Amino acid sequence: MKIGLIGAGRLGICFALLCEEAGYEVVVSDIREDYVESLNNREILTNEPEVSSLLKSAKNFRATTSNKEVIDECDLIYTLVATPSLPDGSYNVSSVWDVVKSFEGVTSKKSFVVGCTTNPGDCDKFAKELPDNIEIYYNPEFIAQGSIINDLRNADMVLLGSDSQRTSEETILKIKELYGRIQISEENVYVMSNTAAELTKIAVNCYLTTKISYANMVGDILRRSGCGDEIDNVLNSIGDDSRVGKKYLKYGYGYGGPCLPRDNRAFAAYAKSLGLNHNLGFVTDEINNQHAKYLCDYFESVGEGVFYFDYVTYKKDCDIITESQQLLLVKNLLDRGHRVYIKSDNRVIHQIRDDLYHRYGERVRFVDGKNSIKEKFYEVDL
Repeated sequence: MKIGLIGAGRLGICFALLCEEAGYEVVVSDIREDYVESLNNREILTNEPEVSSLLKSAKNFRATTSNKEVIDECDLIYTLVATPSLPDGSYNVSSVWDVVKSFEGVTSKKSFVVGCTTNPGDCDKFAKELPDNIEIYYNPEFIAQGSIINDLRNADMVLLGSDSQRTSEETILKIKELYGRIQISEENVYVMSNTAAELTKIAVNCYLTTKISYANMVGDILRRSGCGDEIDNVLNSIGDDSRVGKKYLKYGYGYGGPCLPRDNRAFAAYAKSLGLNHNLGFVTDEINNQHAKYLCDYFESVGEGVFYFDYVTYKKDCDIITESQQLLLVKNLLDRGHRVYIKSDNRVIHQIRDDLYHRYGERVRFVDGKNSIKEKFYEVDL
């Protein structure tokens, strides 16, 4: 079986290279000509662990700028194009529609797998526009930036949506076999309708944001009760209850990054579109916002006007600042007139330097590390 992938971004290239490592011939497409050329030269600029080494060792891997080429050559075609959020919280799936249009005129049987996050019901809409000979599936990944390869190899579950009118047991078995080769642990595949799978994808992340907000709410209450030094002990005891569990039950910054916040809002937006007052997503967002304000109040009370941040990305050891709660705290402290030192990170500094200098001038400085600071400061850490 030859596997195609349309949209070889951060997640797409990781998935494609794991398929190649698992013994499949893989062809990927991307609209960036220079990026495609780099991939064919086995070169890539990335901070994702293992990607560079997997690319260099790949023997049955090729990149192109032509979606049509991928579709014509491959049997199983994934798409992992970008689906950015719209103002109402739903996803803009116009790039997926562009991929759907690429199947026009295809007469041979193909299996089309949507791997990017979509709104519940979108895959059924895609199916109506695809030729009858094209099967359609929904197969999103549950990963975090900075650990994509590891997360794909060790997924707790594989979610597979299908259309009973347009899919086959043979293809489902092939997809299960694919994950059986990729994953280190035994694959745990849940097969359901496309719409149910689309909803499950965002519902999982909505639950995680709820759990994070709950842990932070408990921690904030403990601090205000004079029990701040017991936060970890309290949350560990709550997490030891098997009905709760310890994953994501830690006190710290609020949730951020490119996945959890927008999936949370998408879940709330979809419920609202159905006329349901299931506003958990909105409530969780508000708790996240209030926690950010509380952290600023807290650090302002314990610091002395000068603060040091070891990192400002949404989590440590990554290069992504999307909805970073750490960066938000930096700006909140600066807005209140304080001064902030930030450890220089060449992966990140170009994304934030100009904006911070323009808004705050000399009150924000980038340094090699805390040992290079010559005045008294408070190190912000959670």
